[in-house]
Amino acid sequence: AHMYGMAFEFLYEFIKGCHIFFLTRIPSPAIIAAAFAEVKPCVIISVPLIIEKIIKKKVFPKIQDPKMRLLLKMPGINKKVYEKICAQVTQAFGGNFYEVIIGGAAFNQEVEAFLHQIHFRYTVGYGATECAPIICYADHKDFVPGSCGKAALHMQVRVESTDPRNVPGEILCKGPNVMLGYYKNEEATAAAIDKDGWFHTGDLGTIDADGNVFIKGRSKNMLLGSNGQNIYPEEIEDKLNSMTMVNESVVIQEGDKLVGLVFPDFDEAKQMGFNESDLENIMEENRKQLNSTLPNYCHLSAIRLHNEEFEKTPKRSIKRFLYTH
Repeated sequence: AHMYGMAFEFLYEFIKGCHIFFLTRIPSPAIIAAAFAEVKPCVIISVPLIIEKIIKKKVFPKIQDPKMRLLLKMPGINKKVYEKICAQVTQAFGGNFYEVIIGGAAFNQEVEAFLHQIHFRYTVGYGATECAPIICYADHKDFVPGSCGKAALHMQVRVESTDPRNVPGEILCKGPNVMLGYYKNEEATAAAIDKDGWFHTGDLGTIDADGNVFIKGRSKNMLLGSNGQNIYPEEIEDKLNSMTMVNESVVIQEGDKLVGLVFPDFDEAKQMGFNESDLENIMEENRKQLNSTLPNYCHLSAIRLHNEEFEKTPKRSIKRFLYTH
């Protein structure tokens, strides 16, 4: 989508003489799996949602088998099992790729932790259209899980915070690939690029001693608790999205209370014979379990079922603004 798709999914490949394959149908997990098997791509570039769906639908059910769970708890044996799982997952993506590059939205922590555990070749990047578009990247061999890599070549990245390693602040970047400005909009340009040439991304994050950047969320999405605490809804949603029967979610604020909107996995619910009342009971149990892992000011007061998939941008990020008012 946008600048990244043009630069790294068309122009670069075109200049280098690479083969580019376009799907002619909406990319369901089944269609993507068939394409991987046929094309066997050398590099895979994807938004998180596609990877998450494949892992959650095709892989997680297999490792939840009681026998498999027992094997994964046995020292020595579990290493061989993870190697076998990694080989199968790699084959599911065509078996011929150098790495899978993920970006465009937040990556589910449970899925990422699993991929890291089996030593799958993946990395997560970070960019913005205004930066043409790469800000951070790291090869999968150097990638630190949970991060989005380090400042790309010729880029400078810093976090505007009193303690950038521990206290989230706005991510700023500077370099030759940062735009000159918004077309015929000096006011917007002045708001985005300060007098020293730093582009203000609007994203909040931290940066470690080695320069790895960790994104916490968008500054415009951040919520304020009743006692002034900073609440990052993306972090709550990430945990909620890994819970039973949850396909995707949006956390909103109503007064001083937080509410989770959930689009359930209706396909799985149908297979299990669950009705709406059953789903509501499951979500209530999810809410209690989720709250037990969060500080009090991040607790959800309720979870509401959403009957349709949330509307998304071309990058497959949820259009949050449609649900927060």
